[in-house]
Amino acid sequence: MLNIAIIGTGAISDAHIDGYLRFPDRCKITALCDLYPDKAEAKNRKYGLNATVATDYKELLHDDIDLVSICLPPYEHARAAIDWLHAGSHVLVEKPMASSLEECDRMIEAARQSGKTLSVVAQNRFTNPIMKLKRMLDTGLAGPILHAQVDSFWWRGHCYYDLWWRGTWEKEGGGCTLNHAVHHIDALIWMTGRPERIQAMMSNGAHDNAEVEDLSVALLRYPNGSLAQVTSSVVHHGEEQQLVFQGEQARISAPWKVRASRSTPNGFPETNETLEQKLLETYEALPDLTHQGHAGQIDDVLNAIETGQAPLIDGHSGRATLETIAAIYKAASTGESVSLPLASDDPFYTREGVRTNAIRFYEKSGHVENFADPSITVGTLSE
Repeated sequence: MLNIAIIGTGAISDAHIDGYLRFPDRCKITALCDLYPDKAEAKNRKYGLNATVATDYKELLHDDIDLVSICLPPYEHARAAIDWLHAGSHVLVEKPMASSLEECDRMIEAARQSGKTLSVVAQNRFTNPIMKLKRMLDTGLAGPILHAQVDSFWWRGHCYYDLWWRGTWEKEGGGCTLNHAVHHIDALIWMTGRPERIQAMMSNGAHDNAEVEDLSVALLRYPNGSLAQVTSSVVHHGEEQQLVFQGEQARISAPWKVRASRSTPNGFPETNETLEQKLLETYEALPDLTHQGHAGQIDDVLNAIETGQAPLIDGHSGRATLETIAAIYKAASTGESVSLPLASDDPFYTREGVRTNAIRFYEKSGHVENFADPSITVGTLSE
């Protein structure tokens, strides 16, 4: 039986708590920590946890905690994760992994030194649409991928960035590219690998109370010549999200849709019904996941701890996603075409470098400690 601590009891902590409660024979939540103890106590009552409540996670470092979920603002991720790893606990840290590549590297080193599991939340991998799309790509039936399209469309009101830590390069680490599209950029990198070059533009058209972007468009080039376009947004009504892969033989996507064309004698397309049927049958034969979202990832992390195997999403995976996002910020801020990997002396390798060199659209103007309504949306590809 693993003892669990939840560090940070804001809105996203509900997904973690609910996930752990799915596995009562394997783990138990024994501690909650939040700067605002009333929030932690409210979660304690809501879920009937009877957990210890603390206002500083350092009060818990020497307790019998086997695994911690870090649900703090991004600028706190590295410090907390490293402290817990050195204390001998396994760590599941919310996305994004950290607010800089330098912090990611220190987290990975702490995990190596401690021998403990470090996993970064990317719960969309543990959903039927994303997992099945990955498996369909792995079959090769669509052929070599020529183009990928990522539409990470979200919508957030003006007051969203009034929360005290949001909307600054220092504390949030970025805008919609880092904290919303991170889900879909992670899936893209998982499915296609690291690009070799990135160009990008970004803007802030609807949130003049935030330093960071509310819209970015990036073009990624891969070593084999294939391209991907990634749109990250919190200004899109309807929050329609999709990942579309155009293979040499067929188009497949999440949400699931398949189209396959073949050439007529004059080069124009006609439907390849045989291949479409093959793709549909293969997709329909794929089993559904037993647990989805955060519960699915928590199951994976528990398995990693119990078996000594690596989790699906380790520190290196989290870092790869953040490196792509850092390159998007560099390309959009400088107008340059950015090559990967980013070196440790790159200005966008450190948090201070990002803060100093990224475009600052407006000054942070609002300051709300907590919203009365803690409900959130988690995306249209979450189920």
